[in-house]
Amino acid sequence: MSKSHRLLALGLFATTSLGFLTARAQGPGGGAGSCKTFGTGRCCDPAVSMHLPKDAIFNACGESDATFLGEQGSKDTCKYFFKVEGEKDNEMYVQVYSPAEKGTPAVPADPFVTWKKMPGGAMMAEPKSLRGNVNPKVKAMAGDTSGAVGLWKAGNGYSVMVSAPAKVCSRTDAKRLAGSIK
Repeated sequence: MSKSHRLLALGLFATTSLGFLTARAQGPGGGAGSCKTFGTGRCCDPAVSMHLPKDAIFNACGESDATFLGEQGSKDTCKYFFKVEGEKDNEMYVQVYSPAEKGTPAVPADPFVTWKKMPGGAMMAEPKSLRGNVNPKVKAMAGDTSGAVGLWKAGNGYSVMVSAPAKVCSRTDAKRLAGSIK
């Protein structure tokens, strides 16, 4: 093997090793997409998180890096986890669900909620009620939704559904958050 071939082989080995070590140090998400993951989760897909970045949640819901525990990504879904005193960490998250759809979807048909229009094209979920009280059938099927916030917005070829416990993002916060959904 000539000296130039040995140098080339050594250079390729060094480059490959350095790339491998860099990828391991950055974690599951890799370079620009690296993130802080929660539990055994992986980084959120940028195609989903672009609809509602974590910084928008920080701004609207009063969260910060100090309370942010990490994210979990899966197909069409991104969950941002936050520390809430006295609550289970795995239950305190803002979930962004954004499946690809044909055209611009209509308001989702949901037997448990009514969708109310908000400025900017987003809609907020209100539990279906019976004379001002949550319908007992709805409560039996969907659970107590009074402690949850739901937002929905459609775009051309996608829709975005955001849900969170009110302890992470209150209804007032959610109204501000709705303006950040893309």
